[in-house]
Amino acid sequence: MITYLLIAATILVSYLCFKDHSLFNKLSFIPYRVVKNNEWYRLITHGFVHADYTHLLVNMFTFWSFGTYMEQVFAVNGFGWIAYLALYFGGMVIASVYDIIKEKRNPNFISIGASGAVSAVLFTSIFFNPWGKILFFAVLPIPGIIFGFIYLAYCQYMAKQAGDHINHNAHFYGAVYGFVFPLLLNPGLIHSFLAHFSF
Repeated sequence: MITYLLIAATILVSYLCFKDHSLFNKLSFIPYRVVKNNEWYRLITHGFVHADYTHLLVNMFTFWSFGTYMEQVFAVNGFGWIAYLALYFGGMVIASVYDIIKEKRNPNFISIGASGAVSAVLFTSIFFNPWGKILFFAVLPIPGIIFGFIYLAYCQYMAKQAGDHINHNAHFYGAVYGFVFPLLLNPGLIHSFLAHFSF
């Protein structure tokens, strides 16, 4: 249910920002304004803003695909909805820390989208089910753990290219946070994770 509520809120806010550029600027993640004006709310609000319908659709479809599953996993493990929200919004915030440090003096840097949070949810699902299949390029099914390594390497490579206007660093740090998050809730889960590799 929480996944659907977050998707609905994100679609609504993104749609409003499509129509109102001043709202877009007010909610976007701009490290310069965050630090200079203490507008820390942007660490959260930018996750509800997207560049266009394609950006919104890709993020929300990915979130729906893995978020509903993770809600069930959290319920089974006794973590509850608060932990699930901590995963989602924690991924959003952690994914932004690098840019706070690097871009705090750059008034022209803007980042938007739920990619950091979605990456966190995706990689938590990989932690719990590393051999579960994920569609590579939306076509080729490969084990999640292999997809994860490829994804992280790709994010690092593309972050160094800096030419496609996609915040690959946010994807990377959100993913790392998501993979570590279950261990923050219960360090003993490392044994369950490693058991997947006992042959």
